[in-house]
Amino acid sequence: MSTSDQSQADRRRFEEALESSPQRAAEVLGEVHAADAASWLQDVRGEEAWQVFSLLSTEDQADLLEYAEDELAHELVTHMSSEGLREVVEELPSDKAVDVLAEADERVAADVLDSVSEETAEDLRTLISYDPESAGGVMTTEFVLAQHDARIGDVVKEIKKEGEDSEENLGIFVVDGSGVPVGYISDRDLITHSIHDSVGEVMVDPFVIEAGEDQEVAAGLIAKYALSALAVVDEVGSLIGVISLDDAQEILEEEATEDVHRLVGTSPTQQTRLPILVRVRQRLPLMGVTVAGGLASAQLLGEFMGPGTESPINEAILRYLPLIVGLAGNVGVQTSTILVRGFATGEVEQDREAEVFRSEVAVGALIGALCGLVTFLFAAWLEGSLGQGTTLGLSVGTAVFVAVTWAAALGGAVPMMCRRMEIDPAVIAGPFLITLSDISGVAIYMVVADQMLSRLGAL
Repeated sequence: MSTSDQSQADRRRFEEALESSPQRAAEVLGEVHAADAASWLQDVRGEEAWQVFSLLSTEDQADLLEYAEDELAHELVTHMSSEGLREVVEELPSDKAVDVLAEADERVAADVLDSVSEETAEDLRTLISYDPESAGGVMTTEFVLAQHDARIGDVVKEIKKEGEDSEENLGIFVVDGSGVPVGYISDRDLITHSIHDSVGEVMVDPFVIEAGEDQEVAAGLIAKYALSALAVVDEVGSLIGVISLDDAQEILEEEATEDVHRLVGTSPTQQTRLPILVRVRQRLPLMGVTVAGGLASAQLLGEFMGPGTESPINEAILRYLPLIVGLAGNVGVQTSTILVRGFATGEVEQDREAEVFRSEVAVGALIGALCGLVTFLFAAWLEGSLGQGTTLGLSVGTAVFVAVTWAAALGGAVPMMCRRMEIDPAVIAGPFLITLSDISGVAIYMVVADQMLSRLGAL
């Protein structure tokens, strides 16, 4: 059985256990990888999620929080006592511990800092002092140092002594008497060189960044130069922390997701796990701009068309086509972008597809209803000179609602079909969806508006 199949089987086992009791569900989570445990608990939410989490061992709680999204971490941490949180913090690397403390109540976080060891508290306070999105905010303070005149064998002994308290795969940074990084030795070089070799002979020049630099700059350096670790220094050049390759990959993924979501007018959080009304609120601003632009276009087209046409109502219907094309396109692209990104990051697994599709269509329907209401009010006012402004506005508003809801359904269905057909949805969903959304949106708009006007006796 592949890892993916095993994960899905374990998830079904977790869901069955959850229906039985929180204790059984916690036992299942304790047996699987923490990344899976965090993902599954993300879908439980509420008091039930806390009940399951509270039954895990301290070590399992720490592992789960290390992989949990901010929303889940906040939900769980706010339930924890100062003592329980202290035990978890002591299990976590310093950079992850700071992220967890940031989700806690200020009083609880202060109690935890007062109760941990002096060394740990100093490390955590150092990290907290930096902007969370700076190099200093994402570095770890748990690493092994070496002196220029030491032997490789001495360094290996130091790793065995201190390695349990430091992060893996960081290599060794070499510092001078002032703590300034002067060299770097990779894990591979430590293994392949003789224990009698001098550190100075083996080391290479280190890559360094100041703590105040943006985290994206730090991640870019690691990616560009294929680094295993990047040294972080203070204003005088002394080594105060290290950013690992794993941290850089996480930063780049978060930044890419944030950029993609903001490009289509949504927030950078996991959209498919947010409540429907929250999603609607976050996406409405872009739709508001589209509605305003569409209504302005309708007014301009009316000015250019002028009076005297054979069917002024039909002419009025045509003036709102830009609004339909813009709204349907934006809603469809928003939905497809969120799903395509969710597929890539693992946020939308196959067993969640139906649930995500239904919720995205619901989001589209609510956006369509709100935009349709605004369109109805403005169209009724703008077309009042025709003598049937309310009838026309109602017809156009209803057509907007139907077309936008349909666009949301298309935006979810096309990427899912591509995934089932083993076609990269990022390649197909964009151009195909936009074309299909434009054609079908216009057709739906014209048919619905025509039928509504016929039934209301305006044609």
